[in-house]
Amino acid sequence: MNPSAMLVPGLLAGTAVIALWRRVDVYGALTTGAGEGLTVLLRITPSLVGLMTAVSMLRASGAMDWLSSVCAPLLELAGIPPELTPLMLIRPVSGSGALAVGSDVISRCGPDSYAGRVAAVMLGSTETTFYTIAVYFGAAGITRTRHTIPAALAADLTGFIGSALAVRIFFGP
Repeated sequence: MNPSAMLVPGLLAGTAVIALWRRVDVYGALTTGAGEGLTVLLRITPSLVGLMTAVSMLRASGAMDWLSSVCAPLLELAGIPPELTPLMLIRPVSGSGALAVGSDVISRCGPDSYAGRVAAVMLGSTETTFYTIAVYFGAAGITRTRHTIPAALAADLTGFIGSALAVRIFFGP
């Protein structure tokens, strides 16, 4: 038997043994945590609905295509394939939208193409900035993001450029 197959059952059994030893009401803790999770969900739902609506509106209106055409020349100077402009624009807003765009790029260009490899690395090395801020700041009750958004977007841009650079170094153009 593969030892890694026993990891999750072992962790669950170990947690149960420790809880019994410490006389913790596991069921009570579980229901309390689930209740708190639902409370957090209710607080962040308006932000999530707003983000998803904005992404859908950008794609449906053609604004995403227009932004892609405007950004393409600058991205080519940075060594980023122009096919990845929609991915870079949508990644900070929506993880599932970025995954759909990345999947489309990989299916059109091929998984071993430069654009396909850069898309895969970008998806793994950047964050859904606005989603993360909405969820975590909303859960914590923080309303003023101050320098968080500019710093996070700068980190995303660094991740985008670094992705193209890493693929170029390790796989060539």
